[in-house]
This record gives sequence, structure tokens and C-alpha cells, in this order.
Amino acid sequence: MDEFDPGLPWQRARSVALRPEPFGALVYSFRNRKLSFLKSRLLVEVVESLGDHPSAVAALSACGVPEPQRPAYVKALADLARSEMIERRTEEVPA
Repeated sequence: MDEFDPGLPWQRARSVALRPEPFGALVYSFRNRKLSFLKSRLLVEVVESLGDHPSAVAALSACGVPEPQRPAYVKALADLARSEMIERRTEEVPA
């Protein structure tokens, strides 16, 4: 797996199901059987919107993640990429 680069296009992995919960969401990968917890509704919004933006940075901005909190969100996205919950997107975002 490539290193997470927030300047590149990402999306929720196709093999991943996301179930909203009051605390955020449960994320389950049918490919590797990993279960993760997203502990923030805003992080859930970011993950769900990744495929609609040209980069993870653009998704963070579009979702209104405050600038001081962005490093923590980038780390969370990097962790999700490492566990194959999100994946690099190769196709372009529709205009």
C-alpha cells in the first residue's frame, strides 16, 4: 500500500460498510475483516465525502474541519488508509 498523501484523491474502500452510530460510526471491511470505530460525526462526514472531492485536503475543507484540527483528521485518514478502510481513487471526480 502506498503512503497516505492527503493531496491525492481517496474514497471509502468498496469492500467497506459504514454503520452510523451516535458516537460516529462503525466501519467494517469485508476484505480483511477489520472493524474500526470513527469517533466523530465530522470524521464520518469526511470519509463519506472523500469520493466527491479531488483530494482528502479538499474533503476536509468542504466538511468544515477547523484548521487546528486538520492534522488529527489527516492522521485518522492515514490510519484508515493503512487498515484499507479508504483507498486511492483513480477515476476523476465528476464535474
